[in-house]
Amino acid sequence: MVKETKIYLMSDLDDKDKSSEIAKLIQSGKLVVFPTETVYGLGGNALDPNASKAIYSAKGRPSDNPLIVHIADKNDVFQYVKSVPLEAKRLMDAFWPGPITFILEKNDLIPYTTTGGLKTVALRMPNHEAALKLIKQSNRPIAAPSANISGKPSSTAFKHVFDDFNGRVDAIIDGGDTTIGLESTVIDMTSAPTILRPGAITKSMIERVLNQKVLDLSNQLPTGEVRSPGMKYTHYKPKGNVTLINGLESHVKNYIRDFEITHHNKKVAIICPSEYEDLFHGFRLRLLGSIHDSALMSKNIFKALRDMDDWQMDEIFIYYKESDELGYAMMNRLLKAAGYHVLEL
Repeated sequence: MVKETKIYLMSDLDDKDKSSEIAKLIQSGKLVVFPTETVYGLGGNALDPNASKAIYSAKGRPSDNPLIVHIADKNDVFQYVKSVPLEAKRLMDAFWPGPITFILEKNDLIPYTTTGGLKTVALRMPNHEAALKLIKQSNRPIAAPSANISGKPSSTAFKHVFDDFNGRVDAIIDGGDTTIGLESTVIDMTSAPTILRPGAITKSMIERVLNQKVLDLSNQLPTGEVRSPGMKYTHYKPKGNVTLINGLESHVKNYIRDFEITHHNKKVAIICPSEYEDLFHGFRLRLLGSIHDSALMSKNIFKALRDMDDWQMDEIFIYYKESDELGYAMMNRLLKAAGYHVLEL
């Protein structure tokens, strides 16, 4: 059923009447798309099983894929979990509010519908004024996966969420472009600290706070129970075929040129750092920014993947070599977008 989707501005959260309208939507089990510092979130009352079901339905998301629960105060975490290990508290003190999500053992307040049937819950305190205001004004924890139709690239701009969710949700808060552009780091704290999804809070940053090594399972294909969003199902893929391509620059250029000749009926594009603009002169290019600026490139990657659909590209080649830990997080998304299809030349 098509809904009437109301559009709000972030400044509306400072207006008594409008902020009350938005808060009542969350409280009554409705869905509100809102901005965070990472990507936009598709939000509903995390304590309401029907709201969580509505999130899965609107997104087209499998119901065994857990939702991240967003809170507005560090102390709120104790309301929803059985315990908080000392290591987790140290990381929360260091990085919250911020782009890191903790997997902890849930208590009975959080329904299994929200956690994808798991006994654990993913919790995050976003570092975004509008997101924090929405949570506080609603007086509810907000379950919110990334606001994109399941499988598509995550949304980092208002246009993305409007295209995906106008008519599917009750409200969208226009926050412009997000600042980070990659979803939060996810770390499992139910046993030895283990990174399940890399992000802007990197492995080395976590290890410096804990003064110990942490495990990283973020690039392993899951074989059993999935404890984190973004691990099990196809993610981030535009409609066209995506291939990560690696090798000598001349080999890569020749391969794509020959591919265009032999597949002249297909529209081909290349996503790459700006340093390769001259190398691929004459090709359809989507530049990410300098290879020396991982923050800019990570901010642009989902926009670039979204552009491929706007451009109606049939074949998309991504030429990128990770240069640092943020680049590693970006490569994690690129591998999923390509379905782990990597061409070595």
